[in-house]
Amino acid sequence: MRRKTFFLAAGFFLAGAVGLCLPSPQPQATPWSLDATYIEACSCHLFCPCYFNPMPEHPYCEFNMAVKVNNGKFGEVSLKGARYWLTGDLGEEFGPGKTSKWLVATFDPSVTPPQRDALVKILTQKVYPWNWAEVQMDESSITWEITGNMARAKLANGKGEMVLEQWKGNDGGKSVLQNVKYFGADSNDGFVMYKSKVHRWDGFGHKFEYSGRTGFTIRLRSSGTL
Repeated sequence: MRRKTFFLAAGFFLAGAVGLCLPSPQPQATPWSLDATYIEACSCHLFCPCYFNPMPEHPYCEFNMAVKVNNGKFGEVSLKGARYWLTGDLGEEFGPGKTSKWLVATFDPSVTPPQRDALVKILTQKVYPWNWAEVQMDESSITWEITGNMARAKLANGKGEMVLEQWKGNDGGKSVLQNVKYFGADSNDGFVMYKSKVHRWDGFGHKFEYSGRTGFTIRLRSSGTL
């Protein structure tokens, strides 16, 4: 299969200037910001070893991420309230210079085309800056909630679902991992630990289901120009 990046899946292209051998005008960088909360689960046991090592527990990392944007902008485009869902397999080794196995990006129907374009740019160039061997795009309503000691997210099309139960800390409250970087995000409020009760995906020729594995919620922030 020919290698594709998320950029190609989103339909981005480069255009060159023509004639007179004049230098091409440089596009002006767009300021952006993103404040988002994740409900996330993966196939590894608690907690994800890939945050401390260059590889996951298995020779794969099958994950679901359900995301609610608390606030943010890309130029004049507001990102507040947007919801998206990422699922895939990071593979045995991943990161800049590597190629991960597959990714499906699902956007809630309420997300506008300008918001989708902005989020694709932010995610692929800043938060997850690596290549994917296979990329698919989808659309489905996303339910998302964190209440009490439970976190739940589900796609209305039935392809993905997460039900996570909070892992209790020494004092009976939240167990939070602090001061650990979340991929390319600038900052985060800490990984709140959960274990999966339901963590499943069935779509685009890929299927997995786990229980009792890594789960967490996290609020992250990033900003810059693109």
